[in-house]
Amino acid sequence: MERREFLKLSALAPFVGASGLARAAADPAVRRLLILVELKGGNDGLNTLVPFADPRYVELRPRLAIPREQVVHLTERAGLHPSLAPLKPAWDAGELALVQGVGYPAPNLSHFRSIEIWDTASASDQYLEEGWLARAFERSPCPSSYAAEGVVVGAGGMGPLSGRTVRAIALANPEQFVRSAHLVHAEHERPRNASLAHILRVENEVAASAERLRGTPRDFRTDFPAGAFGASARAAAQLAANPARIAVVRLSLGSFDTHANQLPVQANLLRQLGEGLAALRGALTQAGLWKSTVVATYAEFGRRARENQSGGTDHGTASVHFVLGGAVRGGLHGAAPSLDRLDADGNLVHTVDFRAYYATLLERWWGIDSREVLGERFAPLELV
Repeated sequence: MERREFLKLSALAPFVGASGLARAAADPAVRRLLILVELKGGNDGLNTLVPFADPRYVELRPRLAIPREQVVHLTERAGLHPSLAPLKPAWDAGELALVQGVGYPAPNLSHFRSIEIWDTASASDQYLEEGWLARAFERSPCPSSYAAEGVVVGAGGMGPLSGRTVRAIALANPEQFVRSAHLVHAEHERPRNASLAHILRVENEVAASAERLRGTPRDFRTDFPAGAFGASARAAAQLAANPARIAVVRLSLGSFDTHANQLPVQANLLRQLGEGLAALRGALTQAGLWKSTVVATYAEFGRRARENQSGGTDHGTASVHFVLGGAVRGGLHGAAPSLDRLDADGNLVHTVDFRAYYATLLERWWGIDSREVLGERFAPLELV
């Protein structure tokens, strides 16, 4: 039995709310916070960062193209989907980076297999058991004073935190955090089976970590949006402000699997994303934590360049991802995939390997040698 099979603490109440991480960046023993946001189902990058000045965009999407006048202009050639307008202040402040063309060679268009590739940072023909964050923490553990190395807010498994030794907690419901994990406490028993003893020991560690993350919530002046993702963003802010300390929070939003009726579905999801991340930025700025936090999105793949007959887009390849934070170097990073040079299946050709994206977070944010985690060298991006 592996840890992910039993790290399922129900998260139902508010989280602890002190301001202990305000000094994080100045303390070398403290690992700065990374908040990952999974866009489940595969978000359509072309209608997220819209190449409105490229005539090929409208040719490929006569019904789905976002009208130029509705786009939130960032440059003379590209801009954000109108639902992402709440992120424009972060762009103007130089705190929002958009990484274009993120993908990997020989892409797999299965939801299950592709997210497995992203979670483990493997090649498309390589199968790894542990998540890339689990491997990172095995090689460079967080200080023992940390309540946990990672917290997953919401359902969907441990993802990049899947591993035997990582100290990670799954919080199924961010509205209320109460411990109801039905954990086994065996302080007075010594099981003869080594595997069972390990499981019981880790269960008790998880229970203790969960107990440390309980308490009075921080009172943020920021109003978080209603809905599940707004609640998750609020939970992330409470975790960031928790003096017990953690290194990673993973949130999720979706499904972005827009094979049909994409315009209203994606607009609603991107509205939730934009409002939630804008509120998170406001709360962490208020708490003095924004400069010691990076928020980064990821997804299993993007969508096909050409719209389909059902008013949607099918599984594709490269997409765009967001990186936000007070220490982020804002702007467009990576090269936008050419709409005139699609692959044989009509998909965008990636320009940034997703493992270079991860290498950036590992090396430039945490100072971890990414080669030890990813197995080979990928040049980091100039994001932080």
